Amino acid sequence: MTAKLDPFAAAPAQMKQLLDLSLAIGKSLEPGLVHLVEIRASQINGCANCLNMHTAAARAAGEQERRIYLLSAWREAPCYSARERAALGWTDALTRLSEGHAQEAAYEALKAEFTEEEQVVLTLVIDVINGWNRLAVGFGLWADHAPARAAA
Repeated sequence: MTAKLDPFAAAPAQMKQLLDLSLAIGKSLEPGLVHLVEIRASQINGCANCLNMHTAAARAAGEQERRIYLLSAWREAPCYSARERAALGWTDALTRLSEGHAQEAAYEALKAEFTEEEQVVLTLVIDVINGWNRLAVGFGLWADHAPARAAA
């Protein structure tokens, strides 16, 4: 993959704001849950850059390999909690909005596991990772996880 442009060079102030927002929002929920959501949205969007970075970050934070491997089949895999399933269902529903509005069932599961504030924060986490996916896929970005973590 060849990068089309470097958004950090083209719009450094705005990209720093996005990075700062990403880091701040990501700290508002349990890290393992955020990693799963970031990986799942990146799978749906086909973002190799974000999959590379977020699977490495999840592993570094102690996430089990099998839970990372099974994430694309989370509905059938027994290794996710009800809270994680609710977050993943909400991630799928919001990331796939263009495929039809099927978020009502996902929202009911979300309400059962998350406070109203957590619902908003999780939705912001999903918004942010979808934005990063679009930047990375759109501009052909690739960053090794170690330098990206160091920059963050």
